[in-house]
Amino acid sequence: MIPVQGYTGARVAVLGLGRSGLTSCAALAAGGAEPLAWDESPDARSQAENQGITLHDLGRIDWSGVAALITSPGIPHLYPAPNRIIAAAMAAGVPVDNDIGLFFRSFATAETMEFDQPPKVVAITGSNGKSTTTALVHHILQQAGRPCQMAGNIGKGVLSIDPPQNGEVVVLELSSYQTELARSLTPDIAVFTNLSADHLDRHGGMGGYFAAKRRLFAEGGPDRAIIGVDETEGQFLAGQIGQNPEDMRVIRMSSGRKLTGPGWNVFARKGFLAEYRQGKQVVSVDLRAVKGLPGAHNHQNACAAYAVARSLGIAPRLIEDALHSFSGLPHRSQLVAEADGVRYINDSKATNAESAAQALQAFDHIRWIAGGLGKDGGITSLAPHLGHVTKAYLIGHSAREFALQLGDTAHEVCETMERAVARAMADAQSGDVVLLAPAAASFDQFKDFECRGQAFIDAVNARLLRESATDDK
Repeated sequence: MIPVQGYTGARVAVLGLGRSGLTSCAALAAGGAEPLAWDESPDARSQAENQGITLHDLGRIDWSGVAALITSPGIPHLYPAPNRIIAAAMAAGVPVDNDIGLFFRSFATAETMEFDQPPKVVAITGSNGKSTTTALVHHILQQAGRPCQMAGNIGKGVLSIDPPQNGEVVVLELSSYQTELARSLTPDIAVFTNLSADHLDRHGGMGGYFAAKRRLFAEGGPDRAIIGVDETEGQFLAGQIGQNPEDMRVIRMSSGRKLTGPGWNVFARKGFLAEYRQGKQVVSVDLRAVKGLPGAHNHQNACAAYAVARSLGIAPRLIEDALHSFSGLPHRSQLVAEADGVRYINDSKATNAESAAQALQAFDHIRWIAGGLGKDGGITSLAPHLGHVTKAYLIGHSAREFALQLGDTAHEVCETMERAVARAMADAQSGDVVLLAPAAASFDQFKDFECRGQAFIDAVNARLLRESATDDK
């Protein structure tokens, strides 16, 4: 655990008692603060009490004696409207922070500064690819024999990691909800993968969403910034950080086009990753045979992770070997099974149209399972990417809405995951890919995207098992 610094003897309110809130309470107490814990859910309060946490109703406290309010990422503090408790704290002039802010203010200590190699923090944000990039960086570091930990929006909560060792690297995945509010953001290396419309109600529009991501770079001043420049926002951000086009503190990266600028560039094109410095090619890596990273979107993730690893001094050959041994993450272009020439791919994490587009471009002859709780615009933006779709099988709340947006693409409204899998498997022929890439949130039928992905896995495996039993008779 990372004990929180700067609040010894102070009363600090904690709103939201999920993973980050519970860990914040423990880390604050370890640092000598008195946490005042509360959650508006009775179930969450009961679970917290079972863990020995004393509750304080933050809707009724006197804020004059409170040093700060630490809130969980999912609780809105600005748009579309502040939570009532956060609004009361802000009106009383109480600073509002989150566990990410506590982590960055507490990570470096007098002890770590005496290490031969001070520990470093790599922070990764963006709309799509954050989790895969974070896990891939962690995997490369492990394969290179570097001490490392992974936390944030993936793995452990940031305050629950072990105190860092000499030369250790902590790799964090950070969402816009986390970067938006953290009062301290000081990574050594910061990564911006890409930007597409998401969470717009929470951030008051696209500008607010980009501003939340940008804070990781503008507030933190990382020693190295790795920026995806395939969107205008990334180009703008890279230009703001670098002093000039030759500034090697900025690594520009792209998936799909060659970068020819005079600085430090990493890009993937036609299945090959290339590193250029000062206009000269340094390295080329063939990504086509890397099974854990299929498609252009995963090649962008490979570029980001490669750039991080090179920034940390890891040799290209070690990085390439680690790319080949990376098996991917569950629910992100995950190969579930292959039978009779048909591959079954679980990309349940494709919760918006942009991420679904990446999945649709990664495979041919797709039998596409999509739907759920659709987002603004539905799947109209996917029209240019439907050429590989043989047929769509639609589920969930937005099934009929999606059907109207598919044009001439063959489709069937199936409502449930079980029926969609059954119909897709019955139709599939050798060479086809049965792909779950919902382009929608999961909350209409499932607790989260993991549960949705597991339902797909279970349905596929159950039918394959039945077919195998039938063939044995």
